[in-house]
Amino acid sequence: MSIVRTALESLAPYSQSRIIDPLEHPKKEKEGSDDYDARIWRERIHQRDGEVVIPAMALKNALSEAAKYLSIQIQGKGKATYTKHFEAGVLILDDPRTGIQADAVGAERLYLNADGRRGGSTRVWRRMPRIDSWRADVDWHILDPIITQEVFLRTLREAGNLIGIGRWRPRNNGIYGRFHCTSHSWVQQDETI
Repeated sequence: MSIVRTALESLAPYSQSRIIDPLEHPKKEKEGSDDYDARIWRERIHQRDGEVVIPAMALKNALSEAAKYLSIQIQGKGKATYTKHFEAGVLILDDPRTGIQADAVGAERLYLNADGRRGGSTRVWRRMPRIDSWRADVDWHILDPIITQEVFLRTLREAGNLIGIGRWRPRNNGIYGRFHCTSHSWVQQDETI
C-alpha cells in the first residue's frame, strides 16, 4: 500500500449542496419558502466543528470519474484500463478540512429547478453556498499496487480540470469545483489499513 499526501487548491469557486432533511430543519409556522431558504441555506455546507470540509467521497468519485474518462490502458494487459483499479483501490479515510469557518461562507441567490434536475419546468429561488477559494491536505491510500505514481498524478490532474467537485462542476456542465495539486509526496507503506 502507498499513501499519496497531496495539497489541493481551488482553480474556481466551489459550491456545496448537502441535502437538507426537512424533519431535522422543519419550516416554521407561516414561514414562506424564500424565508425558509434564507434561514437554512448554511445547512447545505458540509462541516465539522464549524469548519468547512470536503466530503472524502466527492474527491474519491472525481478521481474514479477521471480514470473512467481517461480510459488509460494498462501496459501488458491488452485493452484493460485503470478504471476498476481506481474505483476499488483508492481510499480517502477522512473528510479533508479547508480551514474555512462555515459562518464565513457567503451565498449566491440562484433561480434553480425546483426538483434539482436540469430541464424541469418549475424553478425557484435558492441560496447556495459559494466558497471563492480553498485549500486542503488530502491523504490518498492506494491499495491497488497496479496504480503507479505517474498514472495517479495524471488522473488527479484531470479530475481537477475536467470533473471537479460540488455543485455545478465541469462533469455536470458547470464551471465550479475545479482544483489542482500544488504538492505531493508518495510514501510506501508495508502494512495495510
